[in-house]
Amino acid sequence: MSTEPEPAEEAADDAEPGTPDTAGKDAATVPVDGESGDGPGVEGGADAGADGAEETGGEADAADEAGTADAAGEAGEAKLSEAAAELAAQRVERERIARRKAEKASIASGAKLSGTAADLLAAVRAVESGEKPVATVFADPAPAPRRPAPEAGPAPRSPLEPERTAGPSPAPAAGTVRAVGQVLAEGGAPEALAAQVAEVLGEGAPEALRADPWLLLRVAGVRPEQADGFARALLGAESRPDDERRGRAVTGWLLEQAALAGHTALELSRLTATLAQRGVPDPDAAVQSTLAEGDALAFQDALEETGGPARPETRAGGDGEESEAEERPVRVLLGLERYALAEESLADGLARLVGSAPKQDGAAADWERAAGSAEGAAADLIRAVGGHGLVLHTGGEAALAEPAALLRAARALGLRAFAATPGPSGRARFAALLDGHGSGSGAASPAGGILADEVPAVATVDGLLAGTEGPGRDAEGALDLDLLVVPDAPQLDVEAAALLVESLPDGARLVLAGDPGVLWSAGPGRVFADLLAARICPQIASRRPDPGPLGELVSGIGIGELGQVEAPGKEVVIVPVRDAGEAVHRTVQLVADSVPRAIGVPAEETQVITPGHGGAAGTRVLNAALKERLNPGPGRFGGFDPGDRVAYSPAPGRTLPGTVAGADAEGLRLTCAGEAVLVPRERVAGQVRHGWALTAHQAAGGRWPAVVVVLPGDAAQALSRPWVYTAFGRAARHLSVVHGVDQALPRSVAEVPAKPRTTRLPVLLAPQAPAREA
Repeated sequence: MSTEPEPAEEAADDAEPGTPDTAGKDAATVPVDGESGDGPGVEGGADAGADGAEETGGEADAADEAGTADAAGEAGEAKLSEAAAELAAQRVERERIARRKAEKASIASGAKLSGTAADLLAAVRAVESGEKPVATVFADPAPAPRRPAPEAGPAPRSPLEPERTAGPSPAPAAGTVRAVGQVLAEGGAPEALAAQVAEVLGEGAPEALRADPWLLLRVAGVRPEQADGFARALLGAESRPDDERRGRAVTGWLLEQAALAGHTALELSRLTATLAQRGVPDPDAAVQSTLAEGDALAFQDALEETGGPARPETRAGGDGEESEAEERPVRVLLGLERYALAEESLADGLARLVGSAPKQDGAAADWERAAGSAEGAAADLIRAVGGHGLVLHTGGEAALAEPAALLRAARALGLRAFAATPGPSGRARFAALLDGHGSGSGAASPAGGILADEVPAVATVDGLLAGTEGPGRDAEGALDLDLLVVPDAPQLDVEAAALLVESLPDGARLVLAGDPGVLWSAGPGRVFADLLAARICPQIASRRPDPGPLGELVSGIGIGELGQVEAPGKEVVIVPVRDAGEAVHRTVQLVADSVPRAIGVPAEETQVITPGHGGAAGTRVLNAALKERLNPGPGRFGGFDPGDRVAYSPAPGRTLPGTVAGADAEGLRLTCAGEAVLVPRERVAGQVRHGWALTAHQAAGGRWPAVVVVLPGDAAQALSRPWVYTAFGRAARHLSVVHGVDQALPRSVAEVPAKPRTTRLPVLLAPQAPAREA
């Protein structure tokens, strides 16, 4: 592969790196516990927490990870937008969790614990079972009474009611926002946070915030030292490091940060140690208070002798079983209830698919004939789906042709077969595979009487769940289908996966397909990887390699080898740079001049990918320089002008590339995935960034004709094999690497695997795994 693009003259008008957006800058910090330095210093709260794990110059996250998963999101459609679909799906998930919480049995204990862990779990069991009131269990001053659990509702799998999909949640009342602003001003916090605080805390936000200033930590981007300063300003001498409200708030904040880093739970010992680092004098009491309030749940999982999670502990059935259980080591985990219960719900749904026979909607001979007409792993996939309710398929970009062949075969057999991708980019790619065989809309489906030219075969996950795409729901509230194929499955976080699996009817088949080498989901969990490791269902590995020099390069990275490849058509170009300033300059030159001229790919079809938002060559600096060169303008609306490329993030874990179409009094108008999107004025700063340059997490699931990957020297610590694999794999025709990390690149590919995530799904799935041989 060549090390330079075709010679290009130094453009005299190349822009210097611009000043990054102030909305996303690191907020000022305030010493914890009232030491010198008054004032809360809460700045940029709307955006300060959105940089996530890929912020190269920022502070490590509170969960002791190098960073948190990128909080950008992916959604946005006209009329009923994907943002609305996402919000509707989240509302239904929260209601389902509330029902499950009301029905949930006490935490099982089959292992012997001692010390704080034993006391903690005993307290949790007593409180949640109703055997003892909170004040009896905890010796510390009694916390506020626990919120009553909602009444148990119907079965968890319920339809999305039409009125819930009509749009985003209503904005908080203007009077509430004004009152919150006054409280914020009294505490020295920016009044610009008022709308966010009112939205998070609800109608009684002013009173709640005045009574508990640390509730400010629930707002995205606010850090503990900032909430401490706010509390000192409001409470004066009553603000103490050992305040129960502070301990509870910091505990919740740490669990939220862990979720942003991909964890669905944290080990108790790790959580208490981090609480101590954050200036909480009694971490155990803080954890107890959080559990008593119902903001988190505690679990214990048995461990194998190697220290890894094993099957979950069950209630002892006899003296012998109890004695055996007591000898097994366990780990104690805490997690936010929304993720903990979503993970349990997902495990229940997967067990239902694995343990029940799929609907007999085609004779075995018919499935075998369909498999016989396919080639390679596609035939294996069709046979597996014919006899199983859950099947996994792994492979690269070229391997997507095999799930597409399955979808066509299933429709030919009369099944109501559909595909759903995590984002619009994946939807377009998979639909193109079907259209390439003349069946993008499919054929008539006798099983359901659905004309597939009226109901497209491919939807987004959010659209499918909200009912705005796909077949809709049957009378019982389940998706009206027989087979669902999910490409790009590694991008599914635990909440999205739980909603999807719960929505499947009995007897349906589910195929999760994806590349196991890419970055895990931006949201909590690692669903696809956990399922692969659990081995509870057939796994079909594609033998179809990605073609050309790019396919060869990415395939090598997947097995830990960064080798040179022959690239006669300049498919791969390496551009060495000495420092971040040169990296920015050469990136702009490549996008605006070299790639269009030498490769024939215009700037609007070239995507820049870099490890983080911050730093001297992060997305902010690169986007400022690219805007100056490609679409200069005054930034008439919140820093944006018509024609700007943007990344629209209506919810954490969702990113939708788009273009600014205009702006008016209502807000910023975008075009995303061919649809019109209106972002209200008050949400622009927190949900829209310039998008010429993205992080790898934001780019995951997308493909572009040309990609420029920027690796400045300060990014070396952020690199890993999955990051490089994902970034390099976004290029369809051409890849330029602006290389300033020397040997850190091959070393990261060879030696740095995916950063571990703490999840409970493997333990919850263990009962479904085949019995281990003695």
